[in-house]
Amino acid sequence: MDLGLKGRTAFVLGASSGLGEAIAETLAREGANVILAARNSDALEATVARLQPQSDGNLTAMPVDLADAASVDRAIIALKADHQVDIVVLNGGGPKPGPMAQLETDDLVSLVRPMVESPIRIATALLAGMRERKWGRILTLLSSGVVQPIPNLGLSNTLRLSLVGWMKTLSAEVAGDGVTVNGLIPGRIHTARVDQLDLAAAKRTGKTPQQVAAASLATIPAGRYGDPQEFADAAAFLCSSKAGYITGTSLRVDGGLVRSL
Repeated sequence: MDLGLKGRTAFVLGASSGLGEAIAETLAREGANVILAARNSDALEATVARLQPQSDGNLTAMPVDLADAASVDRAIIALKADHQVDIVVLNGGGPKPGPMAQLETDDLVSLVRPMVESPIRIATALLAGMRERKWGRILTLLSSGVVQPIPNLGLSNTLRLSLVGWMKTLSAEVAGDGVTVNGLIPGRIHTARVDQLDLAAAKRTGKTPQQVAAASLATIPAGRYGDPQEFADAAAFLCSSKAGYITGTSLRVDGGLVRSL
């Protein structure tokens, strides 16, 4: 299937590793020009060097620290001056695990900028151009915690739900301009982040990481962790011209993990 991405320009946050990298790679293989963004400039350059030979589009590295307002401002200025961005993929790291009853409010306040304010500011800055051109895609990587709160991930459950409210409201405002706004919900996709969470759970419970992983697998009807490419394929579809009538929704890629309707 031709996804109609050839020649489009995508800006992908968190693109130096994990799900962000898989999405950037998939969009580039489909012919999109991809601007890869993350905090670590060396990791970004290495990712671009690795992906460019197999990509049909041009790849550019753009260091951005979502926790630094000045860094975000510089990125927005560069994006608006040098690129016509058609697709924005909002993706950021998750906060440390911990129960809500032991929440430190300073931790909550410090995470609002990188997890909520900066992604929204970037998308808003690029939205006007999309509306003028009558084509655009805004995709937010979420968490299954926005549908079914994940125990011991209270900060993540709380802050990612803010993005859900934002994207659902925005989607209705811009749908008539050919801009879609959707979310993508991963279940247990096998990335470094999942390994970190399994290790944290092992330390907390006195089990081995292997025992924690086995317990997680037992809750997934598919019987396995997902592959990052499976998640990236779903992202590429939602970013494509084929998904022009899908907006204001969140797609689960979770192997049946979330049991609610």
